[in-house]
Amino acid sequence: MNGLPIAIHITTANVSERDGGVALLSLNDGQFELVKRIMADGGYTGDDFAQSVRSVIGADVIIAKQSDLKNGYVTPQRWIVERTFSWLEKWRRLWFNCERQLHTSQMMVTLAFVTILLRRH
Repeated sequence: MNGLPIAIHITTANVSERDGGVALLSLNDGQFELVKRIMADGGYTGDDFAQSVRSVIGADVIIAKQSDLKNGYVTPQRWIVERTFSWLEKWRRLWFNCERQLHTSQMMVTLAFVTILLRRH
């Protein structure tokens, strides 16, 4: 698990995270056929989302939970999610949503991840 996305789907603010996730997976053009598990943030909790993912692409959902503050334990999956978000925060243009078009926002996120990949290799 390297924290890099397989696909990016940008929606308006009035669409919930779960609905946006199901919409992304519904755009399936064969790119998710090898996916067995999906790791998601806490906003995707719930049986409805997990059942929708199973019905659309046949994968299991793993929720990367927040740290257990009582014991001071941070789940390893949560570090992957937070690391991915921190990579995007290095791009000042992504700090605020100043784009007028959804496809422009999607291209900026894609450009950020392409730059991350180019710097690694």
